[in-house]
Amino acid sequence: MPAELAEAIDKAAADDGATFSAWLADTAAHRLRLEGGRRGLAAWEKEHGPLTAEELAEGLARARAALGRTKARSSRRSA
Repeated sequence: MPAELAEAIDKAAADDGATFSAWLADTAAHRLRLEGGRRGLAAWEKEHGPLTAEELAEGLARARAALGRTKARSSRRSA
């Protein structure tokens, strides 16, 4: 693991009050849930066709409500 990445993880873990390994485990679990959701959506769309713009907007609104967010946040992508 590159030293700069390890240092960034150390800082993020400390900011969250977690250990290095706990932060990595939580991040990995989050990534696996996202990937599972993407696979599930792809399977659904394969059977039923692409989601409409209205369905996508409704899903986004539900997700924001579930997370307690009302406004869009800047998007971030992980490598």
